[in-house]
Amino acid sequence: MTSELTSLALAAEPSRAPPAAGEYLAFRLGVEAYGVNILGIQEIRFYEQPTRIAGSPPHVRGILDLCGVSVPVLDLRVWLGLDAQLDAATVTVVLTPEDQQPVGLVVDSVSDVVALQAEQLRAMPTLSERREAHYIQGLACITQEGLKRTLLLLDIPQLMTRVQSGIPEAC
Repeated sequence: MTSELTSLALAAEPSRAPPAAGEYLAFRLGVEAYGVNILGIQEIRFYEQPTRIAGSPPHVRGILDLCGVSVPVLDLRVWLGLDAQLDAATVTVVLTPEDQQPVGLVVDSVSDVVALQAEQLRAMPTLSERREAHYIQGLACITQEGLKRTLLLLDIPQLMTRVQSGIPEAC
C-alpha cells in the first residue's frame, strides 16, 4: 500500500505548463466549477431543445441552427458520466474552437467571468499514466468574497478531439 501511495505521489507532478492568464468564463457541472477562456466563446444561450439526430451517442444532444450554421450540441455532464438534469439555469455555451466548426456545450449554469493572473494558475497534475484528465488544461485557485475555490480549466481543442474520437473522460 505504501509503495502505491509513493507511486501516486511521484506521478502527481505537473504534466504540462499552466494555462495562460486572462479572462475565463466560470460554469458548473454538478458540484464542480469549470472555466473556459472567453476568447473561444461565441455566445451563451438559454437551453433550447436541439434537433435530435438518430443513432448519435448519448452525449450528443443534437443540432441547433444558429443564423444558418448547424451547431452540434454536446452535454458535458453526460460525457463526463454525471447525471443529466435540465432546469431553468441550464445554458448552452457556444464555442468556436480554432480552425473548427462551432460547438454548443450544455452546462448546469454560468456564474461569472473571472480575470485570472499567472500566480493563480497551476498545471494539471498527472494522477496516473492512464487516467489523466486530458481535457483539463490546468487549475485556477481563486478567492472571491472570502471564499476559496478551484476552477478546472478546460482545454477545448483537447476536449473536442476526445469527444469527436469517442474517447471517454476516464481513459
